[in-house]
Amino acid sequence: MKICSLYGAGFYYIPGTDTCIKVGGFVRAEVNFNAGGSYAVMAAGDFNSNSNGTKQTWRSRAGVTFDTRSQTEYGTLRSYFIMATTSTNSQGGGGGAANGLGNGNPNGSGSDPYTRLWSNAAFIQFAGFTAGKTGSFFDFDNVAYSNQTNVWGSALGGGGIEVFGYTAQLGNGLSATIAAENANGHRTNILSTPNGVPTTWQYGNQQAPDVVGNLRIDQAWGSAQVMGAYHQLTANSTNSSVGVEASGSGYALGAGLKINLPMIGKNDNITGQFTYSEGAVMYAGSGVNGGFALTANNSTSLAVGSTNYYGQQADAVVTAGNSLDKTKAWSIIGGFEHGWNANWKTSLYGAYGKLEYSDAASNILRPATALAGSSANWSFWQVGSRTVWTPVSNLDLSVDVMYNSLDGAYATGTATFGDKSWWSGMFRAQRNFYP
Repeated sequence: MKICSLYGAGFYYIPGTDTCIKVGGFVRAEVNFNAGGSYAVMAAGDFNSNSNGTKQTWRSRAGVTFDTRSQTEYGTLRSYFIMATTSTNSQGGGGGAANGLGNGNPNGSGSDPYTRLWSNAAFIQFAGFTAGKTGSFFDFDNVAYSNQTNVWGSALGGGGIEVFGYTAQLGNGLSATIAAENANGHRTNILSTPNGVPTTWQYGNQQAPDVVGNLRIDQAWGSAQVMGAYHQLTANSTNSSVGVEASGSGYALGAGLKINLPMIGKNDNITGQFTYSEGAVMYAGSGVNGGFALTANNSTSLAVGSTNYYGQQADAVVTAGNSLDKTKAWSIIGGFEHGWNANWKTSLYGAYGKLEYSDAASNILRPATALAGSSANWSFWQVGSRTVWTPVSNLDLSVDVMYNSLDGAYATGTATFGDKSWWSGMFRAQRNFYP
């Protein structure tokens, strides 16, 4: 096959055509402690001193990518596709929450192994247009300084989202994008009755996409972006023969900055993003879809005498008059990565975010065993560090360690609800070839 030098290393001409292709991929093996696969936060499970008190998740993943490009009179025509298989086996810590609070997380899937096909990207780019599955155009900080599946921040790149977008190149590294995106990618719960039974009210069918726009600059010093998103709220009652409905509009605003630091190290940089949302919680915190439902006594009971650590996640709460009381959320994330030499690099990173409910929404969500007047508001923060050793080209051996702290809802100092902090960690071995 003839080498194609138009698009960088690894491309070859497909015989008999003027189309270039690059085949790449990766193989990964990891073990996570007090975390789910791909270092996802432990959002549901036990912190007990017995055999249920810790959680290990073992995961292997392998993927193949195909990047094809050709030149046209309108510029480069590109298609990109990845297909991967994932095998996960969790031990201890046990399954998603069954607490009637709208919480639950597949990362707490118990001890049964599962294997599945997975793809987070399959898209076409042509003349400024992008169509298919990829990351949201709202995203900026994709947490490249950690192996974690982020809690805070907007990034959906790990799972992908369907988009139809257009990017205009304005010169000197400045670009502007407008996109219609699959609204399901940024939907979480709509809650109602006491204890937040999620089947009482739920999202209705998607009637409008999320509309996302950004203004971005990429230059030698780094990158910056401001962005915004519109998110439609549609809810219907599932326990009414009349079929009561409610609707509204949510939104999110954000800003991100990346500064290259060659004066410290060749590839050193610091990156961060701030996001604020109303009625569109997953733009501020995409990594815990459903919220936190943790316990320290091997039980998700809400009875007095149990110990629970909660944080309900909802885009909106249905209050009196069937109105949607939109949840406010904000987050800030960031990290610094330093290369010691060609074989070693270390990062420091952190994140903080908060969900805020009105008094009316808290009155709706508050469990009967919670102290009267206590708030459904909660916050969560993390700090961590990752070190990567690359003994030979394209082989990364990394250790990630992180401290997590939940300032839970209804935390009144009683035995029923409280705050929780814990450590998590992971080891990963990954062999990369052309991405």
